[in-house]
Amino acid sequence: MSKKTLVIGASTDPTRYAFLAANRLLHHGHEIELIGKDQGKIGSKEIQTSKPDIESIDTVTMYISPKRQPEYYDYIVGLKPKRVIFNPGTENPEFEKLLAQNKIEPLEACTLVMLSTGQY
Repeated sequence: MSKKTLVIGASTDPTRYAFLAANRLLHHGHEIELIGKDQGKIGSKEIQTSKPDIESIDTVTMYISPKRQPEYYDYIVGLKPKRVIFNPGTENPEFEKLLAQNKIEPLEACTLVMLSTGQY
């Protein structure tokens, strides 16, 4: 089952986990949206540098540090995803609590591991 996923912290750098995750999501048949600090493309998808209005997001996967996350709190809550994955190094108890209060599942996990083990 395809899960439309927003990758925050997307990068065209092939050594970055966000790049690997975006490609792996595409490979597994998931529709992706990308937000990053620099424009570019991953596959045929453009990396947005703003906070576009996106419909029907199932999952947000975080690849930005906790100190950069507050500017995304209201945006992500407003998208009403089912869950937000905090990849290693992005864990943020303050944001996780806010998500839970808004009935959005915070999940400290690794998108790449979840995809490779069939848990995504």
